[in-house]
Amino acid sequence: MSNPIKRLFGQTAVYGLSSIVGRTLNYLLVPLYTQVFADPSDYGVVSELYAWVAFLIVFLTFGLETTFFRFIQDHEGDKEKVFRNSFFSVIGINAIFFLLLIYFNEDIADLMLYSGHNEYIILLGAIVCIDAVSALPLAKLRAEEKALKFAGIQFAAIGVNILINLVLMLGAFDPERPEEGVLFILFANLFSSLMKPLLLYKDFMNISFRVDKEMIKRMLWYALPLVVAGFAGIINETLDRILLKHMLYDGMTAESLKYAEGQVGIYSACYKLAMLVSILLQAYRYAAEPFFFAQLKNEDKNKVYAKVMNFFIAAVALVFLVVSLNIDIFKLFIRNESYYVGLGVVPILLLANVFLGIYFNQSIWYKLSGQTKYGAYIAIVGATLTILINVIFIPYFGYFASAWATLIVYASQMVLSYYLGQKHYPIKYNLRKFGLYLGSALLIYLIASLVDIESGTLKFVIHNALILVYIGMIYSFEKKNFHQA
Repeated sequence: MSNPIKRLFGQTAVYGLSSIVGRTLNYLLVPLYTQVFADPSDYGVVSELYAWVAFLIVFLTFGLETTFFRFIQDHEGDKEKVFRNSFFSVIGINAIFFLLLIYFNEDIADLMLYSGHNEYIILLGAIVCIDAVSALPLAKLRAEEKALKFAGIQFAAIGVNILINLVLMLGAFDPERPEEGVLFILFANLFSSLMKPLLLYKDFMNISFRVDKEMIKRMLWYALPLVVAGFAGIINETLDRILLKHMLYDGMTAESLKYAEGQVGIYSACYKLAMLVSILLQAYRYAAEPFFFAQLKNEDKNKVYAKVMNFFIAAVALVFLVVSLNIDIFKLFIRNESYYVGLGVVPILLLANVFLGIYFNQSIWYKLSGQTKYGAYIAIVGATLTILINVIFIPYFGYFASAWATLIVYASQMVLSYYLGQKHYPIKYNLRKFGLYLGSALLIYLIASLVDIESGTLKFVIHNALILVYIGMIYSFEKKNFHQA
């Protein structure tokens, strides 16, 4: 039998290639945007719009990707039936949503403080609907372990997005009309999204129109807690940018909206640097979810899950160190120094994303056991904390309150998920090793931060020597385990 953990790493490598290279290419848009949008408030508009995209994708896919992976384990002889019913459920949800959006787009634009720009709302709606409808065929590729085809489609969509952005932003953008730049970005994303159904047309054409209402009912019932959990999770991930704008905005002050959007722009640009952990996590998620479900009938599945967690924590803690100890290099992705005032949030957000990754690994217990309601409960607790901390502290601390809220929420969810998981679906994780890996990374970061080194070259050498020490420690602990996994 092939080594399951090595197979997971192999799948993650392929998915990671599309995710990491794709995100890296999109990273190249950060210096582009921060250079052409000289005023952070203009970049803040783009950032807030895409925060709404994250909310909508969760609702419009309705947790049916995870539901699809779970149901095919019980219907191995008729996976097409599971796919078909999942797909048509998503189609129905998106059709209703888009019709409502067309009818109420002006009212929505006013509520979002984009009066006179309802075209933003329509374009955004079209983008998320296309992405949501494409999600199930892409999930099917993941379930079939067609990682190369999946990666090819993702690369094509990313390539179109980058190309159109470069052509429009460098060739047609007028800094005097920043609202045109926002439209250019949205149009680039729209054409990028359209690449997915175009390249998946065979999958769309081969779908029969036979549906099983009873199966759809059971799937939606399974998915509902996942939607609540996902929606609450997105509150934790993106609501801060929305709250920053609306809480710092004062309708009585002329320049208030510009200031609020500027704070969103600064925070969002610096948040991009912290998302290097998220890139690893996204690549890992693509491979891990079907992998975890595929281990369902493996007698040693809990041992596999525990060992996977060991490797994962070591990897994300390493990314935390690489970025936080080399922030003077990574900040060069942001081409405008007016954004640098927010760099202090980067280590906070990096650590927050480490906790998020650990929570994602732990969350397999309620998905495997079918107790998805607990995912909803955990996410609702997190969402409540996110809202409370941001609402109370943003007026005093601005985006630093948002960064600390993210860290506190993800740490709380990680602890709560572990407690509930051990109670309802125990998996024996190696807590000593977790503490060693995370504790060592934090200790190295604190030592490096407290020692003031003026020479940039010497600082670079010492900081990266510390990173090598950490890598050596991980290698010494995990070399034997990896070969025996």
